[in-house]
Amino acid sequence: MALEQLLSRLKMEHLQASLDSLCEHASKQDLNYREFLEQALLQEWGGRHQKGLESRLKQARLPWIKTLEQFDFSFQPSIDHKIVRELAGLGFVERSENVVLLGPPGVGKTHLAVALAVKAAEAGHRVLFMTLDRLVSTLMRARQENRLDRQLQQLTYPKVLVLDEMGYLPMTREEASLFFRLINRRYERASTLLTSNKSFMDWGEIFGDQVIATAILDRLLHHSTTLNIKGESYRLKDKRRAGLVTTPTSKEDATSHEPEAVPMKEH
Repeated sequence: MALEQLLSRLKMEHLQASLDSLCEHASKQDLNYREFLEQALLQEWGGRHQKGLESRLKQARLPWIKTLEQFDFSFQPSIDHKIVRELAGLGFVERSENVVLLGPPGVGKTHLAVALAVKAAEAGHRVLFMTLDRLVSTLMRARQENRLDRQLQQLTYPKVLVLDEMGYLPMTREEASLFFRLINRRYERASTLLTSNKSFMDWGEIFGDQVIATAILDRLLHHSTTLNIKGESYRLKDKRRAGLVTTPTSKEDATSHEPEAVPMKEH
């Protein structure tokens, strides 16, 4: 059987596409058989990994691709670099723990959430990104169409579920109940990464029910890392420098929109 045909049957398409260049490289570098085989298999594995990553990122529905290396930590000195490095190691994903990013609009919560999701996808994990508004709409529609259980099961599959913009819009009691069911399903089974502009003490207002809010927080924070970001909006920094936007001068104005939760880690 010809080598090209054998590679095709073994579905080694990446090795097949680069075989000639690999053979030329092996000849120039005087590689032995073992070294050549290693290079050939690395080529195939690398191609498969990249293809899988591209597929996972597409399925994740991220709003854009951002990395931790692109984040301007100098602009947000309140962020604990040690905590971020620990999260980047993805131990929280392996342990099915949650991450909550708190802070006012524009401080980089979504950037960090997306960057951690990209890290998880690179490690081979299934990831899904949703705004809270879209999540609630999806669950409500599923209930109306009598397929809620199937929808909840589908949302349990991703190893990392990113829920963005918690707190921007209040929920009805029914919507809050559906959100609780999702959090309860994922509890200790998979990681949920959530961003919010509200402190935990304000979540009762978000869900319209303090009892439901307490039940959600109980499951969400049982195994979790909370990162509280306090600082200016990254999106408005250039306008502030140009004098187009004024920085609050009074203590009351400067802190009125910041969440009051402190950095914490629970296990």
